[in-house]
Amino acid sequence: METTTIIYICGFYNILLAIFHTLFWKIFKWNETLDKGTKATKIITQIMNIQLIYLFLFMAFIYLFYAEELLKSKIGNAILIGYAGFWIVRFFQQFIFLKQKGKFVIGLTILFLIGAIIHLIPISI
Repeated sequence: METTTIIYICGFYNILLAIFHTLFWKIFKWNETLDKGTKATKIITQIMNIQLIYLFLFMAFIYLFYAEELLKSKIGNAILIGYAGFWIVRFFQQFIFLKQKGKFVIGLTILFLIGAIIHLIPISI
């Protein structure tokens, strides 16, 4: 498989994560559950989620439209390494913050491990 193909897969992975994050209000019933916390927690949680959606879409754009530049430039390689680190850290946070063992949590953990791996592949080739 060509390295640019892996880069494109990373782009689509990020689009899927952005879509998933837009569903958080419904999945986690944020209109109800966030009201149980402080006003600051409700506001900050939603702002952070919207910012993550933006980050995922921006990174998808970079991966899909600048694949060659990511692979052939120093700044591109720095972005690849940094964003692979994002997914590695996210994977380990599953074990720190989510102690549950349900199918949903296990599925997310696998999803983040896949994210870490696919974002590392272009760096190792």
